[in-house]
Amino acid sequence: MIIKKFTGKTEAEATENAKKELGANVVVMNVKNVKRKGLFDFLRAPLVEVTVALEEESRNDDAISADVKAAVSAINNVVSNMTPSLSVMNNSQAKQKTVSPDIIMDEVPDRTDKKENNVIEEKLDSLQSLLEQQLQKPEEEKKEEEKEVSETDRFMKLLHATMLENEVDEQYASQIIEEIEKINKPNTPFDFALANTYQKMILKFGKPSVIMPSEKGVKVIFFVGPTGVGKTTTIAKIASKFQVEDKKRVALLTADTYRIAAAEQLRTYANILEVPFRVVYAVEEVEHALTDFKGYDYILVDTAGHSYQNAMQKENMSKFIHSVDDKVEKEVYLVLSATTKYKDLISIADSYKEMTDYKLIFTKLDETTSLGNLLNLKLYTGASLSYVTYGQNVPDDIECFNPQKTVKSLLGGKK
Repeated sequence: MIIKKFTGKTEAEATENAKKELGANVVVMNVKNVKRKGLFDFLRAPLVEVTVALEEESRNDDAISADVKAAVSAINNVVSNMTPSLSVMNNSQAKQKTVSPDIIMDEVPDRTDKKENNVIEEKLDSLQSLLEQQLQKPEEEKKEEEKEVSETDRFMKLLHATMLENEVDEQYASQIIEEIEKINKPNTPFDFALANTYQKMILKFGKPSVIMPSEKGVKVIFFVGPTGVGKTTTIAKIASKFQVEDKKRVALLTADTYRIAAAEQLRTYANILEVPFRVVYAVEEVEHALTDFKGYDYILVDTAGHSYQNAMQKENMSKFIHSVDDKVEKEVYLVLSATTKYKDLISIADSYKEMTDYKLIFTKLDETTSLGNLLNLKLYTGASLSYVTYGQNVPDDIECFNPQKTVKSLLGGKK
């Protein structure tokens, strides 16, 4: 794993410098402004520094060791500065802080005191407590365990157990641990192992993918998913952001003719936002809407939740989704509840995969203490994560998916 910093006049320039040296697959881990050095440089605009990571399986041990040290430095700084602001935002915090799709990590200050940061697990409170219990077993209990097992091996087992406790699927938790153990040298300090695990999981989540304007013309966004997961409320939150904050022209459609309450709810939001609203009963009406709203930036389409076992409903849904193909740019977002059982999430994801490609939105993060399903579905489907919601307040209680905050939770950090 390569972790390296690059600078430029803008974030785009710094990222481009990173791609030129390391390739297009780099993941931006952190972005911050840095002061220029020089007698009169305080009069000039600061530079932008990006920290990027790149996973490379074939590197030699020396290179891996260097990256491990860099990872430890980064993780020490990150964890030592983790504050309650990284927990799920309340209403007032959400208004003050918006997570940019291009800036997905809190600012990482320069490391000034190695001694202050040399034990990462102290910053992950609940994980540290479990670790101490494990390492302070009575001698007679330790003798019953395998004598060859090192403290790092026991720590990796603890990380594995912590991921399972947070409902990461056994298959993925074991895969992550095995990948880290391959690059761990004998007697590797467990803060190195934690740093590697943290960075590995962030890379597996990848960069969040959020809705961006079409390069030309209107973009149509379909929101699909089972009944009761909060599709309509999520649409209202996104529409509010586009209309109020981004000053974009938005139109709302609903193809959910099964639930009158859902249509009326979306109509109410449309009236508050003063945007057009229309109920569409047939594919032809979607095509008419494209003509009527061709001067708009976004058309957001609510759809009816359906049983993944109902073939007729699936066919009708597919017709709506593909009715705009070759006419305008479109995206499909599968909206899921974080409280749904993983087995059911797999069935839902497979059902919609038969119709179209999609990106993922998870709702109801405030109703669960375990976020393992976010990683499970990401790895199972390969689909990008985009937004998460954590309450009913419109337009608040929604943010761009934050890999760092989620991984910290999955590894036992305080919420």
